[in-house]
Amino acid sequence: MASDPKLFVFDEVAKHNHQADCWLIISGKVYDVTPFLEDHPGGDEVLLLATEKDATEDFETVSHSLDATEEMEKYYIGNIDMSTIPKPADHRPPASKSESAATEAATEKTSSAQSSGSLIKVLQVLIPLLIIGVAFYLQYYGKKQ
Repeated sequence: MASDPKLFVFDEVAKHNHQADCWLIISGKVYDVTPFLEDHPGGDEVLLLATEKDATEDFETVSHSLDATEEMEKYYIGNIDMSTIPKPADHRPPASKSESAATEAATEKTSSAQSSGSLIKVLQVLIPLLIIGVAFYLQYYGKKQ
């Protein structure tokens, strides 16, 4: 590792996002993994999908060996200015009043559906028992007459 690592901004690193030039951001460090693409056990596509973002979570989710982590150091080219990394987008839009009302209505419908579902389960047990009881009753009183 260099004694005075280069500091990159996110936009500069994000440009290196294809097979001929692939850089990754992992744990605040920038790695040029272009020469490793063909040798990566998970295939080059996995690495290419990790470009243009902070790939730390992607890297940590997979169980990399200690050897793999040590091998990364030969691809290290500098650090990332963490303040330049965009925040991950929240994929849920804020709920409006009408959506909140719709959610409450759906919850009420679910509650009533669950209670009617419980009734159905009880009836599925009671009806066969009732039929068996009637059969025994008829058999017992049918023989006496």
